[in-house]
Amino acid sequence: MTERPPETEYAPFYAGYVALVPETDILAVLEGQVAAIQRLLATVPAEKEAYRYAEGKWSLRQVVGHLVDGERVFGYRAFCLSRGEQAALPSFDENQYVGAARADSIPLAELLAELALVRQGNLVVLRRLDARDWTRVGTASGQPVSVRALAWIMAGHPRHHVNVLRERYGVS
Repeated sequence: MTERPPETEYAPFYAGYVALVPETDILAVLEGQVAAIQRLLATVPAEKEAYRYAEGKWSLRQVVGHLVDGERVFGYRAFCLSRGEQAALPSFDENQYVGAARADSIPLAELLAELALVRQGNLVVLRRLDARDWTRVGTASGQPVSVRALAWIMAGHPRHHVNVLRERYGVS
């Protein structure tokens, strides 16, 4: 397996996400996370899927669509860096992506199914990594990041948004 990433392997922006994952078996966390999110959101009535807790905030569907986007981006970064990519990987503007995704027109169940598929694809890649691959470092969003840090970010990012769903959207 791999060790928790030191703070030198990710930008300070991601420290909150990494801190939300105290576990050491990152693959186990990643393997069970989507099913837990699916269970949490299974009881959301269809009429609440477009709920926004305030003007200008994302709908519940958009939050889940953002989780899909984040999973894709962080997973792609981990894949590229694990293969030794030396080119700097671009950042992504989450608000631009959410606007372009049109998640409000997609049923929540479909978004959750997509999240599960993307996570499964990322897990296939992560399970095949050796010790050297996990510690590879590259550049994303203009900052150094390691493959293992990206795995912790991939777990912490959804935890952050699940906390928001509970606190601001009333999901329980």
